Amino acid sequence: MDQTALLGFLQDASRRGYAAGCGAVKTREADRSTTIVLEHGEWRFHDNYFGGEPYGGREVVFFRGQPVWMAVYFGGVDGANVESVYSFLQRALREAPAEFLVRGPDALTEGRFSYRNVHEGDVVRFWGEETIHANGGLVYTARYAGGLVDRRSGD
Repeated sequence: MDQTALLGFLQDASRRGYAAGCGAVKTREADRSTTIVLEHGEWRFHDNYFGGEPYGGREVVFFRGQPVWMAVYFGGVDGANVESVYSFLQRALREAPAEFLVRGPDALTEGRFSYRNVHEGDVVRFWGEETIHANGGLVYTARYAGGLVDRRSGD
């Protein structure tokens, strides 16, 4: 599997998925979760999450119908206006750097909000935590992990 092509697809998916806000096509599932699906050629991105507050979910990338990459995440807002925090989070996610397209940039400040993303690893295997502060106080925290999947057969 071509990791450069995976990174290119993740870049597109990171901007057109949840980060797109109202522009993302979302499906409400019978189990009360929400799903966003994006496709481009032989690539397919599937993001499924539960929430509200707090929230949790997983993203999976498929190539030619086979799972090749995934991320799991869990987080929430505490003590702030949920809509404004998530609007800023979506803004940060649209700024994901090319070298680490999993969440947002290492840091972003806009108005009263500041976003920070501390992570280890790369697209192959990673984990991290993102936070948002409003007027200097912590209002949002999420943790995530993931990487390439289904690389060898096993029983």
